[in-house]
Formats: sequence, C-alpha cells, structure tokens
Amino acid sequence: MIDIRSDFGHRVKELRARSGMSQEALAYRSGLDRTYISGVERGDRNVSILNIEKIAQALNVTVAYIFSNERFSTNPAYQQKDFAVPFAERFRYEVDSEKRILSFHVHGLLTADNVDYMSKTLLGICNAFGRGELRVLVDHREMKDSRGEAVVYSPEVAEKAVLFQRELLQYSKKVVALCNSEYMVHNLNAVAAESGILEKAMHLYGKDRDMVEQAYELLGIQGHGLVQYH
Repeated sequence: MIDIRSDFGHRVKELRARSGMSQEALAYRSGLDRTYISGVERGDRNVSILNIEKIAQALNVTVAYIFSNERFSTNPAYQQKDFAVPFAERFRYEVDSEKRILSFHVHGLLTADNVDYMSKTLLGICNAFGRGELRVLVDHREMKDSRGEAVVYSPEVAEKAVLFQRELLQYSKKVVALCNSEYMVHNLNAVAAESGILEKAMHLYGKDRDMVEQAYELLGIQGHGLVQYH
C-alpha cells in the first residue's frame, strides 16, 4: 500500500530536482523552513493543504499538477556536467523577414548568463521590426540534462527570462513554445504571466507531430526549416 506522505514527498523532490532547486531554495520560495521541506520529502510530515499550495506555487505548478501522473527521476539537474557543451553550440535561431517569423531552439540547459546572451542576440534582431509584427516560435523540446531527462527553468533562469520577455512583448504578435513536458508548460506559463506576455503566448506539449502541427496552425505557417518533427 502506497504511503501518501512518502509519495507526496517523492513528488516534491523530483519536481525540485528538475528545476535545479536546492531544499533551501524551495524553502525560501515557499516561505517554509528548510527542515520542514526536508521532512516533507522524507515523508515525515502531514502537509496541510495551505502548505501544499505554497509548495506548488514555489515550483510554478498547480496543486492539481502535483498529483498528476507525469513523473520524473529525482536526479538533480543543473549540474556542471550538464553544461559541458558550450551554449553557442546548443543555441540556434532563424528569422524569416518576409513572413516576420523569429524562431529559436535550445538544446540542453540554460544559465542566467545564457539567457542574457540569447536576449541580446534575439532582441538585436527584433529591433529591425515594428511593434507587434513578429510571430515567435520557441523549441524547448530538447531542454534536457546530460542524462537525457527533461528539465524546466531554474529560478535564476526564470528571472532572466521574465526580463527578456518583457522586451520581446513589444515586438511579438504571437509566441508559441514547444515544451518537453507538462511541467515545462506550467513553468513557462508562470514566467509569461510575470512578464506580461501570457496573453500572446501558447505553450504546447503532446505527441511530437501533433504539437508541431498545432504550432504551425497557431502561427499561420505551413512549415518551418528550424523546427521540424522529431
């Protein structure tokens, strides 16, 4: 028989691991004590619904998602080995000036400095366009660690992404992102809500072909060179 406290604690640990957070970081973001978070993850705590909500918010997910069937390992992400390949080799972008489409692809994990580099590069391209002209296609399907496991933005990456999106907001007409998990959908929704771009953004996850075709439809395009089916 599954012990619900142990199962919930394991779930918190796996989501925390996929976002690169330490117990201290999760405690700070949730407003709870680190020893309390440790006890939750060990299955020693009878967690109140209010504290479940605090933990969910700190992880940028809904309470319902915490109890969903999408599961991950508890292997910590954002380790040094996850950044062995230089970011310049893992980041690609393409702009179609005629159709006013900007797309970019990230393979592997991001650091805050990576987001700064990406922001400077992409916003430099955006400067050639007018307000609300660009349709943006983001491919995060391959945001995975060195084990090949899906990751989401760390809190540090999310903070930088908010700043980038606030600048992108003025140029974008529609933003569609292909995600590596339902967890990433929640993660990016939280970032987009904070940046103010959420009304223009759609974050997709599902079967690869369905997801890509839906992105094409939302952006009003027939296909795209940089973003294809896997």
